[in-house]
Amino acid sequence: MEPIITITTTTDKKEALEEMGRSLLKQRLIACIQVVGPIKSLYWWKGNVEEASEWLGIMKSRKSLYPRVEAEIRSLHSYEVPEIVATEASDVLSAYGDWVRTETEAGRETGQKTGQET
Repeated sequence: MEPIITITTTTDKKEALEEMGRSLLKQRLIACIQVVGPIKSLYWWKGNVEEASEWLGIMKSRKSLYPRVEAEIRSLHSYEVPEIVATEASDVLSAYGDWVRTETEAGRETGQKTGQET
């Protein structure tokens, strides 16, 4: 069975993250996105410690779709170097994993419901 991954990214605007999520959902590249925030980020950037208010997106997908998810996030992201981190899940509730795989099947018609929610 194909591994499930969690992909995280951050943006400076909630609306930008929601737009990104909707685009990825419509393409069936992710099964869901949780938008969390605002969060406070402290980080090194070009030799200085920076501080920012950001929004965190947590997405679920299949490992084989990561390159396409990354490319779509990069194309929509306003940051010069966006955070795009994927982590493979070592353990996933079987029914949840099946749901993620089903919702991200290539060629699946958009808008079709399965009766399951995140």
